[in-house]
Amino acid sequence: MKSTSHAFKDNAAQALDDPQLQRALGNVRRGFVVKRAQARAGLPEFDRLRDQARDIKNHTLEHLDLYLEEYERKVVEAGGHVHWAPTAADARDIVLKICRDAGARIVTKGKSMISEEIALNGHLEAAGLEVAETDLGEYIIQLRGETPSHIIAPAIHLNKDQVEADFRRTHTELPAERRLEEPAEIVAEARQMLREKFLSADVGITGANLLIAETGTSVIVTNEGNGDLTQCLPRVHIVVASLEKVVPTLEDADTVLRVLARSATGQEISTYTTFSTGPKRPEDPDGPEEYHVVLLDNGRSEMLGSVFQDMLRCIRCGACMNHCPVYHAVGGHSYGWVYPGPMGAVLTPSLIGIDEAGHLPNASTFCGRCEAVCPMRIPLPKMMRHWREREFAKGNAPVLQRLGLKLWAFAAKRPALYHAATRLAMPVMAALGRRHGRFRSLPLAGGWTRHRDLPAPQGATFQQQWRRRRGKAA
Repeated sequence: MKSTSHAFKDNAAQALDDPQLQRALGNVRRGFVVKRAQARAGLPEFDRLRDQARDIKNHTLEHLDLYLEEYERKVVEAGGHVHWAPTAADARDIVLKICRDAGARIVTKGKSMISEEIALNGHLEAAGLEVAETDLGEYIIQLRGETPSHIIAPAIHLNKDQVEADFRRTHTELPAERRLEEPAEIVAEARQMLREKFLSADVGITGANLLIAETGTSVIVTNEGNGDLTQCLPRVHIVVASLEKVVPTLEDADTVLRVLARSATGQEISTYTTFSTGPKRPEDPDGPEEYHVVLLDNGRSEMLGSVFQDMLRCIRCGACMNHCPVYHAVGGHSYGWVYPGPMGAVLTPSLIGIDEAGHLPNASTFCGRCEAVCPMRIPLPKMMRHWREREFAKGNAPVLQRLGLKLWAFAAKRPALYHAATRLAMPVMAALGRRHGRFRSLPLAGGWTRHRDLPAPQGATFQQQWRRRRGKAA
C-alpha cells in the first residue's frame, strides 16, 4: 500500500469537508465507545486482566526469540510449515510461491491488516490470481477499490446508501426490485456472492490475532463465519502474521482474549474465536491439506529494546482510535497508510520512517484517552512525544513551528518577561472574546478555530491568582 501519510493535513482537510464521511463517523461512538464502557463495567476484574495481559506481552517480548523458535517447532510437529519474512517483499514472494505450487487460481482472504501492510492483494492479482476478500467490510471496500479506514471495521467510513449503490453497480445479476435497505439484506446479498468463492478457492489466507508457542496454534477472532470458511474449505491455508503476535501458552491467550473483545466491540467474546493447529489429520472431517505460517518482521525487530518496544504489545483492538477525538473528526484514510489513529501515529513512523509519517505523531491533542482505554496499557502519548522530539531534532518540523518554539523558549527562560507578556495578553484576549466567551477566529490560530472554539481567558492569570491568595493567607 502506497503511503500518503506525508499529506495528512490535506487528507484531513478533505475529510472535514466530506458530509457523507462526517455522518458515517458518528457510528464510531454509537458502535464502539458506549459498548466498551458497558462491557468494562460488567467485568470487575477488567483492570487486573489488563495488567496481566501487559505483563504477558512484556515477558514474551523480552524472550521473543525463544518463543518464536518454540512456536516454529510446534507448527512443524503438527505437520505445518513456517516461513520467515524479513521484509514485506519477502512475505509477498513467499505467499505467491505457495499459491503457485498449489496451482491456485482463486484465493479467499479473511481480514488481515498484515496483508494490507505488505500490499498482498495487488501482488497476487498482478500474477494472475483472483483474490476475494470475504470479511463483509473488506468485501465492500474491495468493490470500491479502497483500503480499510479502521482496523476492525474496514468500511465504517461508509453509509448504507453508499453500500447499496456499490452492490447495484457491481452485482450485475442483482434484480432491480431486490431490497438492500437493511443490514440483513446487504449481508444476505454479500453472502450469496461469496458462497461461490468459498467453494472454489484453492488457497485461503488469514491473519492471526495470536500465535501460541505452546501448541503451534494460530488464533483468529471474528464476528463472521468467513474466517472459518477461508481456512477450512481450501486445500491450502496460509497464516500471515507479524512476529509480536506470539504468546507463550493457551492460558496466556485466554487472558488476552478476555480483554480483546471487550475493548474492540464491547462483547464478552467474539462470535467466532478459532484455534487452528496444522493441516487436517486423517480423522478430521475437514480442514486444509497444507498449513503454512508466514512470520513477518518488516521493522519489528528494530523496535525491540527501543523506546517504542511497548508498541509491540498492541493487540489491534482499535480502542485507541475509537476514543480518539482526532480520528472521530477525520477518519482512518486521512492517516494515509495501513494503521490509523493513535496506534498508527506510533507504529507507522516505526515501519515507514518519520520523514514520511512525521505528521501523524503531531495529529494528537494528547488528551490521554488512547492510553486510558488501551487493554495493553501502551503509553501512546509518551511515544508520540518521542517521535515529535526526533522529528524536531532532524529539522523536519515546519519553520513557523520551530520559530514559535524558539520565541516561547526565549520568553519562558526569562520569568520577568514571561509574566509581563501574560499579564498584558490575558486581559486583551479576555476583552476580545468577551462577547461570545470564546474565539471563533484568532490570528495565528486559524487552524484551531476553523473547526473548534477556543475559550476566551477568564479573569487573572494563574500567577496573579496565586500571588493574591498567598497575600491573603499571609
